[in-house]
Amino acid sequence: MTEKRVQRLSRKLGAIPGELIHVGLEKTHTVKVSVIDYDATGHYAEWEPQDLEEVVPLKETKTISWINVDGIHEVHVIEKIGTLFGIHPLILEDILHSGQRPKMEDLGNCLYIVVKMLTPGKGEGPEVEWEQLSLLVGDNFLLTFQEKPGGDFFDPVRQRIRQDKGRIRKCGADYLAHALIDVVVDNYFVVLENLGDKIEVLEDEIMEHPTSDSLQKITHLKRGTLVLRRAAWPLREVVSNLQRTESGLVSAETRLYLKDLYDHTIQIMDTVETFRDILGGMIEIYMSTLSNKMNEVMKVLTMITTVFIPLSFLAGVYGMNFQHMPELEWKYGYAVVMLVMLVLAYGMVVYFRRKKWIE
Repeated sequence: MTEKRVQRLSRKLGAIPGELIHVGLEKTHTVKVSVIDYDATGHYAEWEPQDLEEVVPLKETKTISWINVDGIHEVHVIEKIGTLFGIHPLILEDILHSGQRPKMEDLGNCLYIVVKMLTPGKGEGPEVEWEQLSLLVGDNFLLTFQEKPGGDFFDPVRQRIRQDKGRIRKCGADYLAHALIDVVVDNYFVVLENLGDKIEVLEDEIMEHPTSDSLQKITHLKRGTLVLRRAAWPLREVVSNLQRTESGLVSAETRLYLKDLYDHTIQIMDTVETFRDILGGMIEIYMSTLSNKMNEVMKVLTMITTVFIPLSFLAGVYGMNFQHMPELEWKYGYAVVMLVMLVLAYGMVVYFRRKKWIE
């Protein structure tokens, strides 16, 4: 995935600032726009507008409107939404650029937020897969832009709105943005658990039976941890800036929930750093284990060689075939020499064991 994203960055070389160019993976699905409109008095509506002009009146209503866009690869759709909502071209450019660093910008009439949604990797792919989520928080509306269909990712939030659970219908667009970011952070913990399980299994494997694939597994896990760190570290700054911003778009009540969310990001970073230390140590353990195994092999070969040196000496002496060697004519010469060899070999093994050079 990373290689494809990097290759797409070349499309922006020499582009005019604010020129709308999609930078990211090629998508084939059709961009889908969905709207959820609600308030605290019981009003609720959910639909998919056939024409984007239908969402314009929502800017002037007192209800809270969540307008979600699944897909950012169709530039004309993003451009039209930007025109309808008065979004600056530079912000639209950032929305279309899927490689943005998580950040928060106060635009006066709205807040622009970028975060990374992480999910555990599947099959032989990367350990951690990511997708960019852009949010525009207005006074009574929230615009969200996802690279691909959201599916079940935000379904828990949608269900809370539909069933009027918790405080979400009683609060503003800022709380809705908090709820979405909170789901994103919750999925970070899912990714952490997945990585933690794999690290634990790999640690046992390296301690007991390291193989040539073990080092490759460590590398994959380190890359996954690096992706997680690159997403979580700036996310902490985003939540902190949201909590401390002087914008009137973030209420005092939402700031309390953001403080709790900030604590979660700190916990994530602590876990990520722990994983990095463990994986760094696992490489040393892997090399030490291989070195110990090699030492064991060399020790066995050295012992065998040491035992056979005097035996080879005796065999060499009586293999010289000189004419005048008394033992060659002796009736019991062969048996005595073989007995001497066996006693010598056994004695050396016993001596090595007493010295605890072998077990």
